[in-house]
Amino acid sequence: MSTKEVIYNLRTQKGMSQDELAEKVFVTRQAVSRWENGETVPNTETLKLLSELFGVSINTLLGAPRQLMCQCCGMPLEDSIIGRNKDGSMNEDYCKWCYADGTYTYSNMDDLIDVCIPLMTKEGFSETEARAYMKEKLPKLNYWKKYEELSDNGQFEEFKEKLIEEINALGIEGMPKVEKLNALVGKFINLEFRLPSGNAAKLLDDNVTYLGNQLPSEFGGDRCFGIAANMDFILVCTYEENGENPELVLYKKR
Repeated sequence: MSTKEVIYNLRTQKGMSQDELAEKVFVTRQAVSRWENGETVPNTETLKLLSELFGVSINTLLGAPRQLMCQCCGMPLEDSIIGRNKDGSMNEDYCKWCYADGTYTYSNMDDLIDVCIPLMTKEGFSETEARAYMKEKLPKLNYWKKYEELSDNGQFEEFKEKLIEEINALGIEGMPKVEKLNALVGKFINLEFRLPSGNAAKLLDDNVTYLGNQLPSEFGGDRCFGIAANMDFILVCTYEENGENPELVLYKKR
């Protein structure tokens, strides 16, 4: 679609008039009309406001002239999985898993490859093929080419190591020692727990990226441990395959 069609469709889907849209992005109704007639397109700052208002990328607003790809892992990007800057705006160079709330979540290429391989084998790659593909592809992406410039001098890795130490110090019976924490988007790990009160509740935010991992239980059987954490809390639970029958083991504020 063209920019004029995209803006018209987004506006009408929201049930907004041209006047209402104009007020929200600090332009005149005539400016909105000119966008929707194809006479002009919004300037850069207005595109940012429209992106925030409608929850879509600037690329989408412009009619998707580019095929966006995460410059850390190589994943094709759709609006729903684009990473966010600290101010909540979209960063169209990265996915949620590689860039969350203004922070790059991977500083070691091999760690990223280890996370990607199980996902790729589900798509028909052998483990050998997947590893070879990622080894060849990742060094060509901007993040890894500019890693020294983009990195935070190891601060995020230091935070992860500290978090791992805290989790292991909890001494949860049956849970193996945590060695790695990966970036996990809340939407995919936000299980619903039955609370002591009898109510059911989800404790995570679907739109936030956490650090976590899945670990087999040392007791054997079908249940495994799941970990999700950030700067504010540590959550540990157990569940069966595909997140069935989850039970909350620990929720601890940091």
